[in-house]
Amino acid sequence: MAFMEKPPAGKVLLDDTVPLTAAVEASQSLQSHTEYIIRVQRGISTENSWQIVRRYSDFDLLNNSLQIAGLSLPLPPKKLIGNMDREFIAERQRGLQNYLNVIMANHVLSNCELLKKFLDPNNYSANYTEIALQQVSMFFRSEPKWEVVEPLKDIGWRIRKKYFLMKIKNQPKERLVLSWADLGPDKYLTDKDFQCIIKLLPSCVHPYIYRVTFATANESSALLIRTFNEKGTLKDLIYKAKPKDPFLKKYCNPKKTQGLELQQIKTYGRQILEVLKFLHDKGFPYGHLHAANVMMDGNTCRLLDLENSLLGLPSFYRSYFTQFRKINTLESIDVHCFGHLLYEMTYGRPPDSVPVDSFPPAPSMAVVAVLESTLSCEACKNGMPTVSRLLQMPLFSDVLLTTSEKPQFKIPTKLKEALRIAKECIEKRLIEEQKQIHQHRRLTRAQSHHGSEEERKRRKILARKKSKRSAVENSEEQPVKHNSNNSGSGASSPLTSPSSPTPPSTAEHAPL
Repeated sequence: MAFMEKPPAGKVLLDDTVPLTAAVEASQSLQSHTEYIIRVQRGISTENSWQIVRRYSDFDLLNNSLQIAGLSLPLPPKKLIGNMDREFIAERQRGLQNYLNVIMANHVLSNCELLKKFLDPNNYSANYTEIALQQVSMFFRSEPKWEVVEPLKDIGWRIRKKYFLMKIKNQPKERLVLSWADLGPDKYLTDKDFQCIIKLLPSCVHPYIYRVTFATANESSALLIRTFNEKGTLKDLIYKAKPKDPFLKKYCNPKKTQGLELQQIKTYGRQILEVLKFLHDKGFPYGHLHAANVMMDGNTCRLLDLENSLLGLPSFYRSYFTQFRKINTLESIDVHCFGHLLYEMTYGRPPDSVPVDSFPPAPSMAVVAVLESTLSCEACKNGMPTVSRLLQMPLFSDVLLTTSEKPQFKIPTKLKEALRIAKECIEKRLIEEQKQIHQHRRLTRAQSHHGSEEERKRRKILARKKSKRSAVENSEEQPVKHNSNNSGSGASSPLTSPSSPTPPSTAEHAPL
């Protein structure tokens, strides 16, 4: 069943997780206001950059919209008198740059639609809620038993994935959640294979996978329906959040967070590792583990959003693991993301940065051992352990799981091969991106080193030494030249200034 039109040929599928950077380059004063010229860049390539012009009022509007996150952001204050003075404008320009830097340093804010629309209006001008509503309405024409109760606005972090609270007309008290998602940059399955595998998802039965009630897809998107859970996700449990609230409000700066008890960490961790092992053994690509993708059903964790990798959507933590070349398979991505999740379960918040140099006190050293194997500098540099290895570690090895539900997920051989090829393509793009970031980082370090004050001083000292050495050598050659010159001329050629020495190779300081 096709419920949407095919996307136009040549449609660009952006990776929304590629970081945007912004530099306030200049300002220009008009009759009654000042405009700020901002250079925005996607990723590491300067060729992928553009200019935008924004007024202070645009920044103020963005700041008001971001208040839902509950953060105190450093937007420079308004000034009604003297706001056209040159010194004031220069000071405000620096303040606006700092404001943007603070937002872009926050992992949740930097990925939110509000900031993307502000910095990149050409690519984020569409109203995805309206688009999703149109497609859902078209779907209901052929499936009239379903009915939309209300949109669940912004409950997720993805810009191109929208949620709606649903009900079945003849069962009005039962609540369900419909999710609609556009394709992502890593969609490598053929349209036929993609639709077939999406429609297989309701047949997947596992004690630690949240059941899909209904699933369908076409050439450009997928639509899935699941039972609505009032208790929410593992992230809601940790952050004491209401499932229906917007993502920014729930998780950006929560007022109450609490790490879990040791037994909960052990049990939930073991359940999640078991389902990851199940998917890995089946050859089913996942790569989307985080605490908001784990539904809580009593004392049981159930994994969500198996469709994400089929749609080609980028991972929530992609901007982290693209920095580490040893995290280059979907299996190693799942293990690294499990480290993030375990950190949140333990401390009630995500790590400030990755890799993590040292870990705060934990309920058990066994917890720290697992965190070190997935988030430490050494782990990120040398590679991740396997899921099987994590299951053997003391934190999880003694956990007994009791369940009567037998895992079942039959994938035809032809589709297994299609999944294998798609997985290889996803990993190939990741490896290429990691290589580019690695080369860019080496080049940036070399340029920074070459332009540093210490390096300039070193080059001057070397130049003076070389100049003196050349002068001494020339003075020693003078008598020889004088004696061997039949014309009797004692003139010598003038000294040339030495060229700057080539900076030392930075290969030994190559980044992770």
